[in-house]
Amino acid sequence: MVLMAPARCCVPGERLCSLEDCAPGYGTYCKHGYVFSSLSGYVVKRSDNGMMPVISVVRDTDSHLLPDVGATVTCKVMSINPRFAKVQIMYVGATVLKNTFRGTIRKEDIRATEKDKVEVYKSFRPGDVVVAKVISLGDAQSNYLLTTAENELGVVVAHSEAGATMVPISWCEMQCPKTHIKEPRKVARVQPEFLNVTT
Repeated sequence: MVLMAPARCCVPGERLCSLEDCAPGYGTYCKHGYVFSSLSGYVVKRSDNGMMPVISVVRDTDSHLLPDVGATVTCKVMSINPRFAKVQIMYVGATVLKNTFRGTIRKEDIRATEKDKVEVYKSFRPGDVVVAKVISLGDAQSNYLLTTAENELGVVVAHSEAGATMVPISWCEMQCPKTHIKEPRKVARVQPEFLNVTT
């Protein structure tokens, strides 16, 4: 994770830079080849391994905590399809973000082994709370690319169809305490520092 110092203040509709110089991030939009601010706030610019910088606008200095490559994040699964899960990043480490960020967990980034056998719907379901790691700042739509391909990463909170919080019974299954029905998940081995975030 990284704390960024504000470069300057901006207002909605202010032209920030050319699309040739930066990719648009949170709080921005594109028009006629330029990136404009959609918020009043501070301009933050980040680059990832020599790639084109991503320019974002955050509302105040407390929001300058942004997910960075290598950061462990807690997110909520919003939707799934056969190729990836779309998530909303809510925490960096144990720190709550004032503005949520969008993330994607691709099928090939779910598990470290037997990647060809991974099925997204057997790993995550909408509503699941997942601990993941940022592997890339992603594309121009400000989607962070995340991975759960470590034992400590994966689903930490999931609810069954009966509405109960499910209990992990193995690295790939959780069980409803009410109905005792088992459901497949990519289960995380939760570390102590994340217990207060997920409970």
